[in-house]
Amino acid sequence: MEQAFIEKMQTVLVEQKEQILKSLADKHSEYKKMVESGEPGDEVDIASDAIDGALLESLGAQDAKRLQAINNALDRIRLNKYGVCPRCKKEIPVARLEAIPYAVMCVACQSENERRNR
Repeated sequence: MEQAFIEKMQTVLVEQKEQILKSLADKHSEYKKMVESGEPGDEVDIASDAIDGALLESLGAQDAKRLQAINNALDRIRLNKYGVCPRCKKEIPVARLEAIPYAVMCVACQSENERRNR
């Protein structure tokens, strides 16, 4: 895999990481402001706040999972293992890495892995 492509993907991964961290910080501060400024309301308002909180936690978990995948991809770049499927040892197609820069496996191995985990 060409070094220029790997450097490009490293830049993309770092940008995605920064975007997630900023998004998580924004969500946290917005939710905190909402809770702190809220006056005691009726049961519907309380239920709505609880649902909003659960949604934010869920989104946070998804972002945290994606953040871990990005960090793992950056580690693979540092270890010169980026873009190589650990299962079949073949290069992951450039188009796949452009679509999912933190992809670990090639499409065939990923599909097989997902079928086994169902």
